[in-house]
Amino acid sequence: PLQKRNRAITARRQHLKSVMLQIAATELEKEEGRRESEKQNYLSEHCPPLHIPGSMSEVQELCKQLHAKIDVAEEEKYDMEMRVQKSTKELEDMNQKLFDLRGKFKRPPLRRVRMSADAMLKALLGSKHKVCMDLRANLKQVKKEDTEKERDLRDVGDWRKNIEEKSGMEGRKKMFESES
Repeated sequence: PLQKRNRAITARRQHLKSVMLQIAATELEKEEGRRESEKQNYLSEHCPPLHIPGSMSEVQELCKQLHAKIDVAEEEKYDMEMRVQKSTKELEDMNQKLFDLRGKFKRPPLRRVRMSADAMLKALLGSKHKVCMDLRANLKQVKKEDTEKERDLRDVGDWRKNIEEKSGMEGRKKMFESES
């Protein structure tokens, strides 16, 4: 039963396919006939039947007219070609601008690199770099005497407070009391 069903389905598909192909073929024929009739209508409208005159002067006049028409057609063709080239150039420029604005160029993710100051200077300046930038060697040594002087200064306190305390009669009074 399953094989019979599959055969029926494939036969139905084949039949539908052939019907579709027949319809498509008739549509193509109709379209071809329509195109041919459009072509004939256009030619009859734009190209009147050619009347060849009998005398030589009339033939030369006809040739001159035909050459003038050809020149006009060539000029129109050239103008159209120039317009097409100009618009193509504008399109290319716009596409390039779009491409640039979209940022197609993916920037690589920057990695952190540990570098000493010497290595950085060498990378920047190249072989010119001869100065050693050992920061620890350039640090000043802190002596204990300096710290003791700073403590003395801290003990004195803020100079503004001292002046405020000594100003006025009470400050002078304190000065005399502290002296004695």
